Amino acid sequence: MVAVITGDIIASKQGEKAVWHEQLQSGLSKFGQQPHDWDIYRGDSFQLAVAADQAFYACLYLKACLRALKLYDVRIAIGIAEQKAYSGMVKEADGPAFYRSGEAFDAIKKQRLVIKTTQPNWDEKMNLMFKLAMLTADQWSPVVAETIKITLENLDKSQVELAALLQKSQSVISETLKRGGFDEMLALDRYFRKEISTL
Repeated sequence: MVAVITGDIIASKQGEKAVWHEQLQSGLSKFGQQPHDWDIYRGDSFQLAVAADQAFYACLYLKACLRALKLYDVRIAIGIAEQKAYSGMVKEADGPAFYRSGEAFDAIKKQRLVIKTTQPNWDEKMNLMFKLAMLTADQWSPVVAETIKITLENLDKSQVELAALLQKSQSVISETLKRGGFDEMLALDRYFRKEISTL
C-alpha cells in the first residue's frame, strides 16, 4: 500500500519564504527524491508519497521541522490505498491514494492531520487519535519541535548521545521530550504501523 501526503504551510506569508521553504525541502528529502517522491507546488503546498506504514512518522517529522521555526505549522491529509507504482512526477501522478489524499485535504477544516482510506470506521477511529495527538503537537515550542526533529532523525541514539549532539544535558533533553509528548507520539506511530497492516 502507498500513502500520499498532501499538505500546506500555515502562516506561509509571514517571515521569509526562503526559511520555511528550505526547512520543508530538507524534511521532504528524508523520504525520497524530488520530483518523483515529493514536490512543492502552488507556493506553499506539497505532496509526498511514502510506504503506508511510514505515513504518521513522516507527518510527525514534517510538523517538527516547521514548528521548529516558530512562525509556521502544517496542515496534512493522508490518503492510503493499494496502488501500483507510478512513474514520473508525484504532483502529476494519479490513482486512489492520490484521490483520497486530495479529498481529505479539501475537507480538512480546522484539523491539522487527517487520514482517508477505504474503511470509514477505521478512519474515524484514527482521526480521533490524530486529533488528540495534535492537541499536544500543535503546542510544540520551537525548542521542543527541534528536539523532537533531531530525536526522530536519531532513534537509534540514547538520550545521553542526543544530549551530546544537541549540546544540552540529558535531563533537559528528557524534560523537553516529555513536554512534547514524544513517547506517546512514538506509541501512536507503533499503533498506526500495526493497524495499517490490517487494512
